[in-house]
Amino acid sequence: MVGITAFRNLLVSGTAFAALAGAMPVFAQTSTDQSTPEAATPTGAALPVSDAAQSTEPQARDNEILVTGSRIRQDPNNSALPLQIITTQEIQRNGISSPEQLIMFLSTNGSGADNLASNADVTSGAQRGTNGLSAANLRGQGAAATLVLLNGRRVAAHGLTGGAVDVNQIPFAAIERVEVLKDGASAIYGTDAVGGVINFITRKDYQGLGFNGFTDVTEAGGGSIYRLSGIAGYGDLAEDGFNLMGAVAYSWNKALRGEDRPFVNGYQPNRGLSIDTRGTPIATAFNIGANTRPNSITGAGTLLTGLNLVAPNGANAAAGGINILDLPGGAGCESMDGGLPYDEALWNAPTAYYACAWDTGRAAVLQQPINTLTYYGRGVVNLGMGHQMSLEITGSDATSAKRFSNAQLTANTTNLAIAYPLNSLTATTYNSVFNAIRAAFPAQAAALDGRYGRPIGYRWRCIACDTREYVTNTKTLRAAFGVEGPMFEGWDYRAGASYAKSESSSVLGTGYYYRGTLGNGDYDPNAPAVAGAAPITGLSGQQYVPRGLVGVMNSGLINPFSTAQTPEGLAALESVSAYGATLYGGQYEVKQFDVSVSGPLFRIWGGDIQLAVGADVRRETYEFNGSDAAAATAPVIFLAAFDNINALTPKNRTVKAAYAEMLVPILPGLEITGAVRIDEYTGFGSTTNPKVSVKFRPIDQIMFRGSYNTGFRVPSFNQIFNGITEATYAGSDLADPVLCPGGVPTSTVGSGQPCAQIRPEIYTGGNRELGPETAKQLSAGVVIQPAPLFSLSVDWWMINVDNTIQTLTLRQLIDNAALFPERFLRDPPGTGIILGIDQRWINAGSRRTQGLEVSLRGGHEFNGGNRVIAGLDGTLLLKKREKLTPTAQYGPSLIGVFSFAGDLGVRWKHNAFVSFSNEDVALSLSQIFRKGYRNGALPGIAAGTVTRPEYNAFVKDYIVYNLSLSYTGLAPGYKLTAGVRNLFDTKPPFAITYDGNTGAGGSWEPRVADPRGRSFTMGVEVKF
Repeated sequence: MVGITAFRNLLVSGTAFAALAGAMPVFAQTSTDQSTPEAATPTGAALPVSDAAQSTEPQARDNEILVTGSRIRQDPNNSALPLQIITTQEIQRNGISSPEQLIMFLSTNGSGADNLASNADVTSGAQRGTNGLSAANLRGQGAAATLVLLNGRRVAAHGLTGGAVDVNQIPFAAIERVEVLKDGASAIYGTDAVGGVINFITRKDYQGLGFNGFTDVTEAGGGSIYRLSGIAGYGDLAEDGFNLMGAVAYSWNKALRGEDRPFVNGYQPNRGLSIDTRGTPIATAFNIGANTRPNSITGAGTLLTGLNLVAPNGANAAAGGINILDLPGGAGCESMDGGLPYDEALWNAPTAYYACAWDTGRAAVLQQPINTLTYYGRGVVNLGMGHQMSLEITGSDATSAKRFSNAQLTANTTNLAIAYPLNSLTATTYNSVFNAIRAAFPAQAAALDGRYGRPIGYRWRCIACDTREYVTNTKTLRAAFGVEGPMFEGWDYRAGASYAKSESSSVLGTGYYYRGTLGNGDYDPNAPAVAGAAPITGLSGQQYVPRGLVGVMNSGLINPFSTAQTPEGLAALESVSAYGATLYGGQYEVKQFDVSVSGPLFRIWGGDIQLAVGADVRRETYEFNGSDAAAATAPVIFLAAFDNINALTPKNRTVKAAYAEMLVPILPGLEITGAVRIDEYTGFGSTTNPKVSVKFRPIDQIMFRGSYNTGFRVPSFNQIFNGITEATYAGSDLADPVLCPGGVPTSTVGSGQPCAQIRPEIYTGGNRELGPETAKQLSAGVVIQPAPLFSLSVDWWMINVDNTIQTLTLRQLIDNAALFPERFLRDPPGTGIILGIDQRWINAGSRRTQGLEVSLRGGHEFNGGNRVIAGLDGTLLLKKREKLTPTAQYGPSLIGVFSFAGDLGVRWKHNAFVSFSNEDVALSLSQIFRKGYRNGALPGIAAGTVTRPEYNAFVKDYIVYNLSLSYTGLAPGYKLTAGVRNLFDTKPPFAITYDGNTGAGGSWEPRVADPRGRSFTMGVEVKF
């Protein structure tokens, strides 16, 4: 039924698009839209129709144009540059509807937490503040080490992070092609071009009017995508001397919730997966101690304080939590929605024998809802004598909603001294819980009777509070002005200025409430009073006005031992809601001026020596705003991840650079290109980075190419200037590495055993001593073209990065504690218990990465214009190793090894296709392949104390197929496209990704797989 409904929606939307198309006057066909066609070439495309810069100049002499990675004109299919060109045909063939989907599609892109799905749940460390961000990560070097350009010029980094570009700001409706340079390019562009460069290139000389409608509707429901766009242009540069064009697009990505996909299942104990949370919709009772402040209702302790309720395994169940559903005769943990038994063996927590857990992944969104408006405008005028002047304006306005699990209320003895009281509102439920516990532990019946009437301490998942939500709005604006033209005897000039800005802000949506207390547990007079609540009698006998969430819970208006709440209880919650409060905001600006000249010097044996020289000046400004809601005098909002500690007044850096590039054709088939760039950075001094490339074509059918270059990346403003954030570790997978070699726990917190779990404070933040990371890169490849419709290229590459800028994961610190003793804060110092772990940014050691890039194209043309073509683009990771200090040894291979953060290091990724086309029809089938990797493991399995029969040490390969059919024979200027993404409805392979610290993750890996399942696409394109 779900599939039928989805297909019906597709037909309705498609019919609407077709009706829109039918209304167009087909006799008015005047469009001169040109786009780069696919071809069986080393780049995967024919000669592009325009330069890779802001230029509108048509194809130059000898098939030479400006391409990404060089300032000298050359044929991209006969170049030393390992360039991949993504055409609009390839984008349509794979049903790609956004820049984020395109980046995920690239085989050369890493498998990091760089997409909206990877950052949809609770995040920590370097992933904090990535709300609404989708980034590129070429060759797994990190989002900040991939340079993103629009028509050859930089765009602003995301306003919240200040360190990576949000690719969803790119005006996708105006894109003519995307060039991906699989090589370092700091000698041309400066910082960030370590993993490579992605250059989004827009249409340059559009004439006519065009409309496009696209739908991508999932069969199983949820996560559907819709896009409408229009483009218009007027003026022929050659005849009229000018061209004006503009494009606008609006897209809707609907939310996909975890509960909408059966593969999101956190309770698969036979496979080694269970969720480590005892905050459940039916509360779990705990032996919480007393809060003795005057307004407290727990001044004499709680019902289970100090009791030893012995479970069948001999552990004290009062310490690990008792859920009445899991007691003998109880309804069972599965009786509540999302409930599951707590697996105390997997988590080495024997006291949790009678606890339940809750599948947090079902409450999170798998695909964040995001609505995006993009616009693009361009004007160019011929000034005569070949000189041109152009102006580009582009911008975007995107709103996303990050939603994750409902708030967990964990009672404590300080600022959250909540407990379920005994009063007229609560007596029935209180007695039911009391009697269930009393019956399960008859040996303690007398002790319990003596405590009857004390409030019940608990841990509870507040379903009535709704899922927690951050709503993020990001606005971008970019203006670029350029002039260019001939100088003398083949020389030309280019000059331009640009301004780019990205401004983001996040506000709290549902699921957030004022706590209502000060740090010591006293009611906060600035917090809102609870609507409908009677005064609470405190320890002193005095009555207090209940405030905030603590007041709601201690009044008894909300029942944590039930999933059904009264209207009065819901009204009480609403009265203390923090909906709409500002979380934080930031802004990043880039102002740039650049000038270059290029042309031939003189002729030698192989042709003209070409030279390009240039200079650019760039000023970057970043500021980050805190929130008045997090001011010292403001009432605390429970669980809101404010970042006031990281607030920055505007910070600036100025970059001055000069570069030169020379191409020397030694022989007709042998060229050497050298480039060098000098950058001077505010606060970092100067750096010089050279590049040497070689191309040798002994015969027409074979070309050898290679390069050597150095590169660098400066730290972001946040990595330098952020304050120190402190958070208590909540996971159950760390032990003291000195007392317990390996640092994998086998007993609970406070057990006194050497391998007891630890819950230290984790300190994150900036480091003003950070320096740039540096890179040396080498590549060598061969291109074989034995026939006009066949091309094979294989390129080996190596990237050696030193002085790496990173936050070491907690597991890295635990495993390498001997290298970083200063990062473990102990009492007494040096030998005592671990109180904290310093996880701030550092320049740590080195990274060594090697791989192979493979590109294959082959085809055949038949009579009647019929054509078949097949292709493959793949990346094989050969080496990925790290050392954490300059003197340390390199660690084991990281290829295909699971980690909670960073790049996953998938060994092999490829995209393959076969297509048939003629004048009217194009039919294609494509395959997306991602190799499996070593699975994660929960503490019991990691420590070797538990085995599970179906635990798979390796995650299966992820393989999906896409089918697409396009038809242009309806009428001139019309194109209909229909397709099926994930043709066989392949589910993400089972993977253990649950993080006990944040509560994020579960049974699948968003860095590799698409959670949407099979979907049906339909597009209508009309040009006239």
